[in-house]
Amino acid sequence: MLRFLKGEMTQQQLGDELGVTRQTVAAIESGKYSPTLQLAFRIANVFDVTLDEVFKYDPLNDQFKKKK
Repeated sequence: MLRFLKGEMTQQQLGDELGVTRQTVAAIESGKYSPTLQLAFRIANVFDVTLDEVFKYDPLNDQFKKKK
């Protein structure tokens, strides 16, 4: 988890830096919530990494499937 690479940052501290609640951070970390693109960029910026270092897309687990 990136928070622990940044001096064991708490969910509250990250939420404060991002402008969201601790609960939002917890939901993102547990996979229960997908952040907006803007929030995803803010998260990457806090940790000074690229988006693909923070988030991985798995098309096999994507619930939206094209109908044939």
